Amino acid sequence: MPKSAVLNGCLDEIELGFVEREATPRLLMKLSIQLHLAGLSLSDTVSILELFGVNRVKSTVHNWVRKADLQPEDGQSPDHVAVDETVIRLNTEQYWLYAAVDPETNELLHTTLEPTRTNVLAHAFFTELREKHDIDDAVFLVDGATPLKDACTRHGLDFRYERHENRNSVDRVFQEVKRRTTVFSNCFGHASAETADEWLKSFAFAWNQLI
Repeated sequence: MPKSAVLNGCLDEIELGFVEREATPRLLMKLSIQLHLAGLSLSDTVSILELFGVNRVKSTVHNWVRKADLQPEDGQSPDHVAVDETVIRLNTEQYWLYAAVDPETNELLHTTLEPTRTNVLAHAFFTELREKHDIDDAVFLVDGATPLKDACTRHGLDFRYERHENRNSVDRVFQEVKRRTTVFSNCFGHASAETADEWLKSFAFAWNQLI
């Protein structure tokens, strides 16, 4: 599929129901949101707007992304689900990013950001995942992390230990997230955990649209 068709499809998926009185054309708002989530910094995104004769500050684009409330699509029924956890820096604190990926499509199914790594939080992550998707008959691919295996057992889900192969999909997602956060001093500077969690869900939406 031509890249232009993919981009147009992404723009169509972005809803701007939050807009009441906005001087910026809606197409440019959608384009700004998509470009930023696809990897462009806020500064560069603002520069793109300037090419169209629109002057906006970085915080305005950030607010567009936040208010659009983008989420990965619910209702998926994957045969396999790769799950993992990784550390994300938020200001001076360490948070844990939990993620589930369909290894056949590389789509992000669900993410959540937590302040620590426990069996209880892993169980809650799987509860949310089951509410969003039809995954009870899927085989879960884990890397040996005890909380993830414990959560699979408590939910009665089939799982197997796999360090590479199909698990490479979730590793690629984490690599991209870390690449994006490294650009900003390897953390979400001066952001709350809620803001970072919202950005990660928006990132998941954009990732699924562009893969």
